[in-house]
Amino acid sequence: MEQNFEELSPLALAFLGDAVHTAYVRIRVLEQTKNTMQNYHQMAKKYCNASAQALALERILNDLDDEEKEIVRKTRNSKPKHTAKNCDEKTYKMATCFEALVGYLYIKNTDRLEEILKKSME
Repeated sequence: MEQNFEELSPLALAFLGDAVHTAYVRIRVLEQTKNTMQNYHQMAKKYCNASAQALALERILNDLDDEEKEIVRKTRNSKPKHTAKNCDEKTYKMATCFEALVGYLYIKNTDRLEEILKKSME
């Protein structure tokens, strides 16, 4: 990626992280089962929603280094232009922080990204 990750806003990182997280979950779902398309979607939905992402962030928060915590802090303090549809604002904000962390790690440290994504599905 040509653009320096430090130039991306927290919400841009969250946009990227959402796609990375969804792709990761879908790959794991396909690896774990040989079901119908509807079952794939139901299984992925357990992980790809604001509540699950907020919970994943809560579980890993104490394991983050200072740089990762700074990404979470900056994202938490950002002002998104849209609001949550299916959850409260705090849960939505935490999910956005998780997505921004995933986007940041996708650019910065893929080994750490894999570690965080594995933990997010536990």
